[in-house]
Amino acid sequence: MKEVVLIGDSIRMGYQAFVERELGDELALWWPEENGGTSRNILDHLDDWVISRRPALVHINCGLHDLKKERGSSEALVPLDEYGRNVAKILKSVADGTDAKVIWATTTPVNQQWHRQRKPFDRFEDDVVAYNRESVATAERLGVAVNDLYAVMVQAGADSYLSPDGVHFNDVGYALLGKAVADAIRRHV
Repeated sequence: MKEVVLIGDSIRMGYQAFVERELGDELALWWPEENGGTSRNILDHLDDWVISRRPALVHINCGLHDLKKERGSSEALVPLDEYGRNVAKILKSVADGTDAKVIWATTTPVNQQWHRQRKPFDRFEDDVVAYNRESVATAERLGVAVNDLYAVMVQAGADSYLSPDGVHFNDVGYALLGKAVADAIRRHV
């Protein structure tokens, strides 16, 4: 059975069970127990999480942790230019270290007002758009397929599926994401 690895942040952790329901009989699915966090963290764990496993396909994203800003700061945890370089390193490392097909997934939308009311740091929708633009350009330049999870949720009406924290989703939202991920995997595996 072909192995598929899912790498990502808490959004991935929310949709992975739905992906398993869709594909668990067809593919061996694996993901790390911990949150993937920033692009820096994924680079630090790439050998353990992906390269050493030699999967047939990797569905990967990061961005929500990268674009976090301390309240009142204009600087993201991982600045946009570094993020772009990190995404390129991640995608090139997987391509060089495995025969896996790779799908890059965009970062999902945020409701920055709801987020600000419940979190001690900020995430801004404009940053989500900018980080997605950077990662998609990088993926396309490297010939990597893109799964536009941002568009999936925007077209569905993201606020209807976001939890009160403005970042995570309710079960129906995660089911929509899980279906989009499973469909992308089926197309590329």
